Amino acid sequence: MEKRVIVFLVLSLVIIFGYEYALKELGLLPDPPKLEEPAPVADTTPSTSSAPRETTPASASPTKAASEKGSPEKAPAHDLINTVGETVEVDTALYHAKFTSRGAVLTSWELKRYRSSADNNAPPVQMVRQGGKFAGPLSIRGDDSSLSKEISDGNYRVTRDFTILDDKNPTGHLTFTYENLSTGVRIVKQLTFHANSYLVDVSLNQSGLSGSMQVGLGTNFGIVEWGEGFIGSIGPVALVDGKIKLDLPDSEMEHKGSVKWAGLQDKYFLSVLIPQESPTVLVKKEGEKLASTSVLIPIASPETPIEFKLFAGPKEYDALRALELGLEDTVDFGWFIFGSWDMVKMVAKPLFYVLRTINDYTGNYGAAIILLTIVIKLLFVPLQYKSYKSMKQMAGIQPKVLEVQEKFKEDRERLNKELIKVYRDHKVNPVGGCLPMVLQMPVFVALFNILNVAIDLRQAPLWLWITDLSIQDPFYVLPIIMGGSMVIQQKITPTAMDPAQAKMMLLLPVFMTFLFINFPAGLVLYWLTNNTLTIGQQLVTDRFIFKRRPPVPVVTEATGKK
Repeated sequence: MEKRVIVFLVLSLVIIFGYEYALKELGLLPDPPKLEEPAPVADTTPSTSSAPRETTPASASPTKAASEKGSPEKAPAHDLINTVGETVEVDTALYHAKFTSRGAVLTSWELKRYRSSADNNAPPVQMVRQGGKFAGPLSIRGDDSSLSKEISDGNYRVTRDFTILDDKNPTGHLTFTYENLSTGVRIVKQLTFHANSYLVDVSLNQSGLSGSMQVGLGTNFGIVEWGEGFIGSIGPVALVDGKIKLDLPDSEMEHKGSVKWAGLQDKYFLSVLIPQESPTVLVKKEGEKLASTSVLIPIASPETPIEFKLFAGPKEYDALRALELGLEDTVDFGWFIFGSWDMVKMVAKPLFYVLRTINDYTGNYGAAIILLTIVIKLLFVPLQYKSYKSMKQMAGIQPKVLEVQEKFKEDRERLNKELIKVYRDHKVNPVGGCLPMVLQMPVFVALFNILNVAIDLRQAPLWLWITDLSIQDPFYVLPIIMGGSMVIQQKITPTAMDPAQAKMMLLLPVFMTFLFINFPAGLVLYWLTNNTLTIGQQLVTDRFIFKRRPPVPVVTEATGKK
């Protein structure tokens, strides 16, 4: 029985953690795309289809009348930018954004509180990753292809009513205006920024267009880290009819129904469009392994603005939950093989909060993982004791079990009945040794999820050479020590296996060591700490508890000896 359980657990681990390796070997995981650099924009005079150049005296004072009325056409002209392809920058405590007046699209969105690597000198995380041939974030297109190109490539007049956003000036408006007198097309896009939020309010007002207008999130906007694969979804995500949709289409697909938001994500970062009304969401595959999400919004009357919000930032669980939009569900604590398990979520969320609470006192997530492992181990002490007692009893009756197996090896039904009788007579539970391990599996999987999807653990250091607990140990020191601890644990753990099987099981630490080489250092630290505590517990149990108790006498039928 013990052998079969161990084989089952090994095969389960192979399936769970070997899946990503197999996908990589088959070339099925998304690789970082080779993106084109955005095409340079010539600094030329505006064409007849662009808005005429205007100037504003430097002494002109801003007015807030337009913003108070909520009309984006009359935004105050505090800082007027008119050159074709001019860059407009927005700086807050959380991010630094850049827009271009050509097409009124976003060209850069840097997160100030997150670095691209664990190096202190690494640049901030950049969330805009589109190439020159793809539409940029917040691009606008219409049904008419010629008009669509006109409004997506035209030069917009830019006004703004702020220079710096901070606690004294928490809100600012940036307005892009495009006009073509010959076609009668007029587009006004106003963005409202908030000093301490990743949310941006967007208002669109138009005239001269017919049909539908498509607001695009932009190719790869929000996908920062590629190739993470199995844990943490990468690509399109939407909340439709109260359910998370993660489909990546072969070409394009539509999500219809009650669409609360739609966007793109990786393990740690997310960008979404949050419409005021439920639109149709169009997910496109652009290029070999690229994806973009667009929101199709029907044209309203010229007097009625189309309003939605943009969120572009990290997957900070509490911050996302505070928005009350369901965005916190993109942090999937419940992953397990081919879907989300509510049981794992129920374990993972409390563990996550406990881990963060411990970290508030230690200031080091590595130390927090060690302390959390000790707490978990203490909770499982009664079960571990029963497991160890059961294994001791199984080892004591092993000669009797082998005798029964030999005697009734040709009669399977009789063999099972006799084994049950032996276990009942000696009051031994044959699965008692593996029960605590099974009960601890949700804890192990939950912690594995936390270390993989919680941005709190991203680039969190331990000590010395471990600078990021969310990735593998660069020198494989922890996995090797962990493998050694498994060997010691096997040597001191009682077993009901015959000597040949016991020798075969000595290969398990070698297999687990190679498996854990690719695991996050934080997970290996948890497993190593757990093994060390188990070894200490078994030594204490052997020396102070079972040492006083004589082994269970077993009388064999063949010899009549104890």
